Amino acid sequence: MNNKLITETHIKILFCVGLLAVLGGIHIVLPDFYRTVWDLSMSGNMEGTIEYLRSFGVWAIAVSMVIDIVINIVGFLPSIFISTANGVLFGIGTGTIVSWLAETIGVIISFFFMRTLFRHKARQIIEKSRMLSKLDEYSTLKAMIIARAVPYSPNGLVTALGALSHISYRDYAVGCLIGKLPSVAVEVVVGHDLVMLEDNSMRLTILVIVVAVVYGGLWYWNRRRKAKKVLNKIKEDLNDEKGRS
Repeated sequence: MNNKLITETHIKILFCVGLLAVLGGIHIVLPDFYRTVWDLSMSGNMEGTIEYLRSFGVWAIAVSMVIDIVINIVGFLPSIFISTANGVLFGIGTGTIVSWLAETIGVIISFFFMRTLFRHKARQIIEKSRMLSKLDEYSTLKAMIIARAVPYSPNGLVTALGALSHISYRDYAVGCLIGKLPSVAVEVVVGHDLVMLEDNSMRLTILVIVVAVVYGGLWYWNRRRKAKKVLNKIKEDLNDEKGRS
């Protein structure tokens, strides 16, 4: 057991050191990289983002992925501007794949840091809070897929809830990988079509209607399913009471 714990600890330390080395190396090669990412993210300057990525030529996709990964590691910076830029610059198909992979990698790394640094404290909080204990019951692969599949959901909040829960690293990673694909695809297409609205207004309208119907239908179905569970529980309790009397 001790050897296993030591090995896991060493892996975590090596991972952290390696990541910090990569991030530090980016700063050495591109001293203005992080400041530029911050400015573009906070301003939502789409033209500036596209031109910045374009300036890297054949390395544009790699740079875009690094930006997206960093944004999702941080957790509170908006990523919609880079998803839109990816769709406009690389096309909807490639832009979706680039954004999907980058966002998934970013939220997994963010989860690792949150779980590693705050897990012990998080467990104490969960044990003392009924509400968080109830939330933790839904910290499953299915729950994570659903949470990540919602377009424009706050990545940092979903990551934090996952880190506070008992979900395994594997289920979290798989849930993000599966759930992120539809949400990122919607974000890329909507962002792309908004920028090029004159040519894509019809497709954008159809997409918004379809998304509203699908997600609205899933929400309604989930509410009905929960309501039926409550009613069945009430019926069981009433039958138990009748059996005792």
